[in-house]
Amino acid sequence: MTAAPRTLPGADLCVHCGFCLQACPTYLTLDDENDSPRGRIVLMKGLAAGTLSATDDAVGNHLDQCLGCRACETACPSGVPYGQLLEQTRAETATARPIGFLSRVVLATFAHPPLMAIAMAGARLLRALRITRLLARVPGRLGNLMATLEATRRGAAASYPPAPVTRARVAVLQGCVMEGLLAPVNRATERTLARNGYALCSAEGQQCCGALHAHAGDRETARALARANIAAFEQSGAAFVAVNSAGCGSAMKEYGHLLAGDAAWHDRAAAFGAQVRDVSELLAEAGPVPARGAAIKVAVDHPCHLMHGQRLSDPPARVLAAIGGIAATELPDAAQCCGSAGLYSLAQPALSQRILAPKLNGIGASGATIVATGNPGCMMHISAGLIRAGSDARALHPVELLDAAYATDHQADHQGGSR
Repeated sequence: MTAAPRTLPGADLCVHCGFCLQACPTYLTLDDENDSPRGRIVLMKGLAAGTLSATDDAVGNHLDQCLGCRACETACPSGVPYGQLLEQTRAETATARPIGFLSRVVLATFAHPPLMAIAMAGARLLRALRITRLLARVPGRLGNLMATLEATRRGAAASYPPAPVTRARVAVLQGCVMEGLLAPVNRATERTLARNGYALCSAEGQQCCGALHAHAGDRETARALARANIAAFEQSGAAFVAVNSAGCGSAMKEYGHLLAGDAAWHDRAAAFGAQVRDVSELLAEAGPVPARGAAIKVAVDHPCHLMHGQRLSDPPARVLAAIGGIAATELPDAAQCCGSAGLYSLAQPALSQRILAPKLNGIGASGATIVATGNPGCMMHISAGLIRAGSDARALHPVELLDAAYATDHQADHQGGSR
């Protein structure tokens, strides 16, 4: 039995021109029109019209296999809001086609801070005991999980003084995975912002951004998390919210859309979204302050929700350009998804690895020792693939590279001055 007809705003903008095909990783990998953006829009329209059923596995599988990378939006000449169409469709079909068990466990954990704290502590313990390193190359899901956790390992923290405050007051989104497993990236974010004259403040009560929940179709939880974050950052008095996770930043900039039907929160959500900045945007606006750095060959990969969701590629390039000695070049497929895509690598592990494979080949051909990318999922997924392939290259956030360069400069200046 099919559902009653529903509206799907923006779907009719698609003229089936085909520009999206070569931008879509799943179409390029599977060579199936049903796994292309325009093919999925046909399926979404059929579900909305009631001519297709959400219980049809053939329909559901094609939608489930979408990464939600939004590369099709960048390629589309008609302005089809594909990401919003996908989220709406997944939310409206969630009853007929429930979210998978493993994904539900992860989403529930992210939505409840005590559960998140326990999960992150357990993951850090595995990493500290080097169990992740020991099992990183075991075949199958266990090896992938261990490699992903091993990819979060970081060295000693950098140290250098902040600059005098000359810029706006900024609160940093701590995030779930970032603070839980990649806390050094958060500290690097704070230090580089302070080095560029920003005044830092905290936002007590902030929670998960809700991006994973919205992408999976759990919009009510996503909305509850959005309201909590809006209230927390409003109370901080910050002029800007700095985000070092491309997926989180994209979702938070679109809180106005997420809460469009909530009269009490829509205006606040829209105003909040206008305050959200990727950390690279804030650093680029400040210059950033240059650093001498060291000679390193860096391959640049663009997180989907930074390039396609937020339409940002110049600010991260300016961050890297501020580091003297770095030879940064884009990967040939830098604008295409790595296959991480939030929960995708858990829900679609085999296809996720197939999508990652060409990127790993490109990294190997580049000769780079570091891959610069500004999203935790991308850093972890790419690094995990490199670890399992036996490569010494690793993925780092651009702010980590800038942070290290500032620390090296400070140490060199200090040693020079003490002679």
